[in-house]
Amino acid sequence: MRTTAIRKLFVSLLLVLYGCVQAQQIGDPDFDPRIDNPAYPAGKGPTVLIDEAHNNFHTAEGRYRPFAELLRKDGYRVTAFEGKLTPNSLQNGDILVIANALHKSNVESWALPTPSAFTKKEISAVEEWVRNGGALLLIADHMPFPGAANDLAAAFGFIFNNGFAHAPSKGGQGTRFSREDGSLRDHQVTRGSAPDEKIDFVVTFTGQAFRGPPQAEPLLVFGKSSYSLMPQRAWEFTDDTAKISVEGWFQGAARRYGKGRIAVFGEAAAFTAQLSGPQKVKMGMNNPSAAQNYRFVLNVMHWLSGLMQTR
Repeated sequence: MRTTAIRKLFVSLLLVLYGCVQAQQIGDPDFDPRIDNPAYPAGKGPTVLIDEAHNNFHTAEGRYRPFAELLRKDGYRVTAFEGKLTPNSLQNGDILVIANALHKSNVESWALPTPSAFTKKEISAVEEWVRNGGALLLIADHMPFPGAANDLAAAFGFIFNNGFAHAPSKGGQGTRFSREDGSLRDHQVTRGSAPDEKIDFVVTFTGQAFRGPPQAEPLLVFGKSSYSLMPQRAWEFTDDTAKISVEGWFQGAARRYGKGRIAVFGEAAAFTAQLSGPQKVKMGMNNPSAAQNYRFVLNVMHWLSGLMQTR
């Protein structure tokens, strides 16, 4: 009975979030965290390409504008990426960010099947680019986004789950990963390069769970009693909706790959600041429960750019 009640509560929370997604969702124009010591002089840092060529739900001038502006404040050069992912086009950037890509067939229909958003040639180009020194931040939220990015993730040994993940530990409207309970793992990313960069907790907002290869370095790990609901269509849940355990699976992980690096996350809102619905609910870095998220985002980027090895 208790398990059923918890599951119904989770579904209710998902439906609240669904209302936010269906209603107008915009980047928070007032989100402006203070950065006392930018990592790079203004406009002199690595070039960050934010993918907008694959029906992305999050773009540099849309829902990921707060993410882009945060990086610019830290000295990064941020630009939108349009066109095919090829060996030549990837040479224009140092870090590639792909957030919630979709196959064209799922833009208006968040239902199974969820084909890859990327061609085999594009996946091969990205894999080679990272192996030769590039850095990839790959983010795929709840279903249908994991299905669209699974083939790309698999090129690096990660296996996405095309569902809706739930952990029993809640932080406001999201899931709280903390040092205290071990769900936030010790890593260069969570330690930072200075005492004021140390991360004690990160809050995410639904998303998916995924598995990684032996070389994966865990960051956010689902604990005991965590599970994923597996609907046929996003946000449609019944008592018959399939459910699987995701205990020990990741919602964030990193990996050194050849000469390059990759960071993978199963939730997108944690990396931006959004206002959702007519009541303008804060969801992401601007949520009061997610006070350390913006620092975590910067740490992830510093790790991807290799800055943590030299600072």
